[in-house]
Amino acid sequence: MINHHKLQTLVKQLYATVNELEAMFPGRHFTPDGHMVGSLGECLVADVYDLELMTASNKGHDAVTSSGLKVEIKATQSKTVAFRSEPEHAIVIRLTRDGTFEEIYNGPGALIWACFRGKPLPANGQYQISLSRLRELNRQLDDTKRVPRVS
Repeated sequence: MINHHKLQTLVKQLYATVNELEAMFPGRHFTPDGHMVGSLGECLVADVYDLELMTASNKGHDAVTSSGLKVEIKATQSKTVAFRSEPEHAIVIRLTRDGTFEEIYNGPGALIWACFRGKPLPANGQYQISLSRLRELNRQLDDTKRVPRVS
Protein backbone atom coordinates (compact mmCIF):
# COMPACT_ATOMS: atom_id res chain seq x y z
CA MET A 1 0.00 0.00 0.00
CA ILE A 2 1.33 3.42 -0.92
CA ASN A 3 1.72 5.93 1.88
CA HIS A 4 0.21 8.93 0.04
CA HIS A 5 1.42 11.52 2.54
CA LYS A 6 4.99 10.20 2.59
CA LEU A 7 5.19 10.11 -1.23
CA GLN A 8 4.00 13.71 -1.49
CA THR A 9 6.36 14.81 1.29
CA LEU A 10 9.39 13.14 -0.33
CA VAL A 11 8.68 14.71 -3.72
CA LYS A 12 8.27 18.13 -2.10
CA GLN A 13 11.57 17.61 -0.21
CA LEU A 14 13.33 16.72 -3.47
CA TYR A 15 12.17 19.93 -5.12
CA ALA A 16 12.98 21.95 -1.98
CA THR A 17 16.55 20.61 -2.23
CA VAL A 18 16.67 21.59 -5.91
CA ASN A 19 15.51 25.10 -5.00
CA GLU A 20 18.14 25.43 -2.25
CA LEU A 21 20.95 24.24 -4.54
CA GLU A 22 19.91 26.70 -7.24
CA ALA A 23 19.85 29.52 -4.65
CA MET A 24 23.35 28.55 -3.47
CA PHE A 25 24.72 28.43 -7.01
CA PRO A 26 23.01 31.13 -9.09
CA GLY A 27 23.00 30.30 -12.79
CA ARG A 28 23.25 26.53 -12.17
CA HIS A 29 20.29 24.23 -12.75
CA PHE A 30 19.65 21.16 -10.64
CA THR A 31 16.36 20.18 -12.21
CA PRO A 32 15.63 16.45 -11.96
CA ASP A 33 15.39 14.94 -15.44
CA GLY A 34 15.44 11.76 -17.45
CA HIS A 35 14.60 8.58 -15.60
CA MET A 36 13.99 10.39 -12.34
CA VAL A 37 11.20 12.55 -13.80
CA GLY A 38 9.67 9.52 -15.50
CA SER A 39 9.74 7.43 -12.34
CA LEU A 40 8.43 10.27 -10.17
CA GLY A 41 5.60 10.83 -12.63
CA GLU A 42 4.72 7.14 -12.79
CA CYS A 43 4.57 6.87 -8.99
CA LEU A 44 2.56 10.09 -8.53
CA VAL A 45 0.07 9.11 -11.24
CA ALA A 46 -0.26 5.53 -9.95
CA ASP A 47 -1.03 6.93 -6.51
CA VAL A 48 -3.56 9.58 -7.61
CA TYR A 49 -5.37 7.37 -10.15
CA ASP A 50 -5.07 4.06 -8.22
CA LEU A 51 -3.10 2.27 -10.95
CA GLU A 52 -0.99 -0.85 -10.65
CA LEU A 53 2.53 -0.11 -11.88
CA MET A 54 4.29 -2.57 -14.16
CA THR A 55 8.03 -3.21 -13.89
CA ALA A 56 10.21 -0.31 -15.03
CA SER A 57 10.66 0.04 -18.82
CA ASN A 58 7.68 -2.19 -19.57
CA LYS A 59 7.05 -1.98 -23.31
CA GLY A 60 3.89 -0.15 -24.35
CA HIS A 61 2.43 0.77 -20.96
CA ASP A 62 3.52 1.65 -17.44
CA ALA A 63 0.44 0.71 -15.46
CA VAL A 64 -3.00 -0.86 -15.58
CA THR A 65 -6.34 0.11 -14.07
CA SER A 66 -8.38 -2.32 -11.97
CA SER A 67 -10.45 -3.00 -15.11
CA GLY A 68 -7.34 -3.90 -17.13
CA LEU A 69 -6.93 -0.72 -19.19
CA LYS A 70 -3.26 -0.31 -20.13
CA VAL A 71 -1.96 3.18 -19.34
CA GLU A 72 1.18 4.85 -20.67
CA ILE A 73 2.35 7.55 -18.23
CA LYS A 74 4.41 10.47 -19.50
CA ALA A 75 5.89 13.05 -17.13
CA THR A 76 7.84 16.11 -18.14
CA GLN A 77 9.12 19.45 -16.95
CA SER A 78 9.53 20.74 -20.48
CA LYS A 79 7.11 21.62 -23.29
CA THR A 80 6.93 18.26 -25.10
CA VAL A 81 6.69 14.51 -24.55
CA ALA A 82 7.65 11.64 -26.84
CA PHE A 83 5.87 8.44 -27.86
CA ARG A 84 7.41 5.33 -29.46
CA SER A 85 4.13 3.54 -30.06
CA GLU A 86 0.39 4.05 -29.80
CA PRO A 87 -0.75 3.54 -26.21
CA GLU A 88 -4.16 2.17 -25.31
CA HIS A 89 -4.58 5.08 -22.89
CA ALA A 90 -2.22 7.90 -21.92
CA ILE A 91 -1.88 10.15 -18.91
CA VAL A 92 0.55 13.01 -19.47
CA ILE A 93 1.57 15.25 -16.60
CA ARG A 94 3.84 18.22 -16.06
CA LEU A 95 5.72 18.09 -12.77
CA THR A 96 5.83 21.37 -10.88
CA ARG A 97 8.53 22.68 -8.58
CA ASP A 98 6.32 22.36 -5.51
CA GLY A 99 6.22 18.57 -5.94
CA THR A 100 2.73 18.40 -7.42
CA PHE A 101 1.68 17.92 -11.01
CA GLU A 102 -0.65 19.30 -13.64
CA GLU A 103 -2.68 16.82 -15.68
CA ILE A 104 -2.11 17.70 -19.33
CA TYR A 105 -3.85 14.78 -21.03
CA ASN A 106 -5.88 11.82 -19.78
CA GLY A 107 -7.50 9.88 -22.59
CA PRO A 108 -7.26 7.37 -25.42
CA GLY A 109 -3.86 6.95 -27.02
CA ALA A 110 -5.45 6.81 -30.48
CA LEU A 111 -6.27 10.51 -30.30
CA ILE A 112 -2.59 11.34 -29.74
CA TRP A 113 -1.36 8.83 -32.30
CA ALA A 114 -3.62 10.33 -34.96
CA CYS A 115 -1.51 13.51 -34.72
CA PHE A 116 1.47 11.58 -36.10
CA ARG A 117 -0.39 10.04 -39.05
CA GLY A 118 1.43 10.69 -42.34
CA LYS A 119 4.58 11.93 -40.62
CA PRO A 120 7.88 10.11 -41.09
CA LEU A 121 9.26 8.36 -38.01
CA PRO A 122 12.04 10.51 -36.52
CA ALA A 123 15.56 9.04 -36.45
CA ASN A 124 15.35 8.41 -32.70
CA GLY A 125 12.13 6.40 -33.15
CA GLN A 126 10.02 8.78 -31.06
CA TYR A 127 7.32 11.19 -32.13
CA GLN A 128 7.25 14.45 -30.18
CA ILE A 129 4.04 16.26 -29.24
CA SER A 130 3.72 19.58 -27.44
CA LEU A 131 1.91 20.01 -24.16
CA SER A 132 -0.17 22.76 -25.72
CA ARG A 133 -1.41 20.33 -28.40
CA LEU A 134 -2.14 17.72 -25.74
CA ARG A 135 -4.13 20.28 -23.73
CA GLU A 136 -6.22 20.96 -26.85
CA LEU A 137 -6.88 17.24 -27.31
CA ASN A 138 -7.73 16.88 -23.62
CA ARG A 139 -10.38 19.62 -23.86
CA GLN A 140 -12.14 17.55 -26.55
CA LEU A 141 -12.70 14.62 -24.20
CA ASP A 142 -15.61 14.04 -21.88
CA ASP A 143 -15.00 12.52 -18.47
CA THR A 144 -16.12 9.03 -19.54
CA LYS A 145 -12.91 8.79 -21.62
CA ARG A 146 -10.65 9.57 -18.64
CA VAL A 147 -9.19 7.46 -15.87
CA PRO A 148 -10.73 9.02 -12.73
CA ARG A 149 -8.66 10.38 -9.88
CA VAL A 150 -9.14 8.65 -6.55
CA SER A 151 -7.03 10.88 -4.30
